[in-house]
Amino acid sequence: MQFGIFTVGDMTTDPTTGETPSEHTRIKAMVAIALKVEEVGLDVFATGEHHNPPFVPSSPTTMLGYIAAQTSRIILSTATTLITTNDPVKIAEDFAMLQHLADGRVDLTLGRGNTGPVYPWFGKDIREGIPLALENYALLRRLWREEVIDWEGQFRTALQGFQSTPRPLDGVPPFVWHGSIRSPEIAEQAAYYGDGFFSNHIFWPASHTAKMVQFYRQRFEHYGHGTAAEAIVGLGGQVFMNKNSQDAKRDFRPYFDNAPVYGNGPSMEDFTSQTPLTVGSPQEVIDRTLGFRDYVGNYQRQLWLMDHAGLPLKTVLEQLDILGEQVVPVLRREFAKNRPADVPEAPTHESLVIAADATTRVMDATTAVIHDELNPAGGE
Repeated sequence: MQFGIFTVGDMTTDPTTGETPSEHTRIKAMVAIALKVEEVGLDVFATGEHHNPPFVPSSPTTMLGYIAAQTSRIILSTATTLITTNDPVKIAEDFAMLQHLADGRVDLTLGRGNTGPVYPWFGKDIREGIPLALENYALLRRLWREEVIDWEGQFRTALQGFQSTPRPLDGVPPFVWHGSIRSPEIAEQAAYYGDGFFSNHIFWPASHTAKMVQFYRQRFEHYGHGTAAEAIVGLGGQVFMNKNSQDAKRDFRPYFDNAPVYGNGPSMEDFTSQTPLTVGSPQEVIDRTLGFRDYVGNYQRQLWLMDHAGLPLKTVLEQLDILGEQVVPVLRREFAKNRPADVPEAPTHESLVIAADATTRVMDATTAVIHDELNPAGGE
């Protein structure tokens, strides 16, 4: 089980001070949060990708490469890499380069994004979002797995004799999660390829998330990648903590009431009852998070959104201290209890290399047997 933080990199005014961070301040804060993730013993830092204000992370691999040079253990990921508006060739090259720089500590979450205007900015049509996602990912997989490719599709210039460079580290592409809130076609895509499925999970009721994850698991099994229980699932979440529930609610309320993503909607109490947002004590966060397993099954990755709604960096870092000291150690123990043996661990570069080596040995052994059958007694 992997635990970590994802950020969307918003520049939201702090309602308690009236201050809005500059782009420079916000970018540096995201780096500080990533370093804190490693310091407190979490496993993953993931950044979103946005190309519109009030967000700053337009170049995730640039940021993650910078963080890679200052860390040694955490996995560097994306909360969304836009498979629809990015060129698959550039994704292939950028993330392979990042793999080498980070010694394999890289994976990514592909998604269509939730900002409609981004499509025409990059010459795409939002009405073709699903076909773009399907075609671009099919090309991306080939770019990472084949040395030289010829390719022709609907949305991109044809490729002839093309080789993406650098090649993936150790010949193993980064693990891919497909992120979606509402599109069963993306869950289907993840299942078809045997990739991971990441449910953002932060604004939707448990019943919706359960249906999406169940659909992905069923289709994963249908395509022969293993049982439904062996499918690779990640969840998002949102928390704000203090030593007791009353203090947490008091401190977070002005941020909830004024943040663009929350304001003028349900009350904080209604929102926390209807979605995974948890505002309370560390024990409440532990209990709520453990409850996710009740409706999605045993899963592999839990990421939280914490640096949003205008919260100052100092507060976010304090939240991470609580998460690393009081919450995640308990979650690791509790999630490990009675975890069935057939539930896989979260993929890492090292585990993918081992799996690839095992597959190669099986293929070599099969080839040798066929050769012997075709050439008995050492015949030619």
